[in-house]
Amino acid sequence: MLSASARRIGVAAGLTALALTAAISPALAANGVVGERMTVCAQTLDLRTAPLGPWQGTLYKGQTFLVESLDGDWVYGFAYGDINRDGWVQNGWFC
Repeated sequence: MLSASARRIGVAAGLTALALTAAISPALAANGVVGERMTVCAQTLDLRTAPLGPWQGTLYKGQTFLVESLDGDWVYGFAYGDINRDGWVQNGWFC
């Protein structure tokens, strides 16, 4: 049977390994792919009328966006969920 201090050391080592694994894992967010209905990974993602244009709604994590075209750091397409309209979102926030 392990002593209390040995158990604490084992738990601490396990937590340290878990923290190191999380720290070196790659980011989960990805760029949009034309023709793909992508899932939003960000907590929130603003839909705009144009890149850096006026806000017209917010997509939330788990909602989807059909990518129709790419323009640098922005993608154009159809926002499903609460919005249900075409617009622009910042690229790189999809799963």
